[in-house]
Amino acid sequence: MDVDNLIDMANRIGEFFDSLPDREESVDSIADHIRRFWEPRMRRAILDALDREDACAMMAPIVRE
Repeated sequence: MDVDNLIDMANRIGEFFDSLPDREESVDSIADHIRRFWEPRMRRAILDALDREDACAMMAPIVRE
């Protein structure tokens, strides 16, 4: 699984939902989108990436939330 690609995809999702006026709603919408449309392997890989400092640095702050 290409974690860099997953991070890029998550950041694009984050950009889309970051336009919502309510920050909490944005974060919830990102998580909901990933839960609904990403397969389990993809979700595990992005969660594992949160443990890596280099991968975390590539994620938008709203995605890390």
